[in-house]
Amino acid sequence: MFQYTSLTREKKWQSGPYPGVELLVLHKSEETGGLTMLRKFHAGTTIPAHIHPQANESAYVLSGEGELRLEGETVAFAGGQGLHIPAGIWHAVANTGSEDVAMVFGFPHPDYPPTQRRET
Repeated sequence: MFQYTSLTREKKWQSGPYPGVELLVLHKSEETGGLTMLRKFHAGTTIPAHIHPQANESAYVLSGEGELRLEGETVAFAGGQGLHIPAGIWHAVANTGSEDVAMVFGFPHPDYPPTQRRET
């Protein structure tokens, strides 16, 4: 099989790292350790503020609607939009709709990037 193809039917959803969130690893580069994953945020789910000090985060919203909560700013998003969070920016994701939000995330950092979480 072509090495850059990922068949999602052959992969399993995992819970976390927060309640109300599921993830499916689509691709992990053996060369760089970079990671591409599909995430579902169930309706009403808000993940706490966190930061990736060493890694940019990019996401494409497949479906659903919500808010990206950045330092002092809230940005609404919906299916068909791309999001970029520079390294070192505190952020949280809130599903403000009545359906799951599905996003594809990309991290250039090996594995899931080092993350710091704020106490709630």
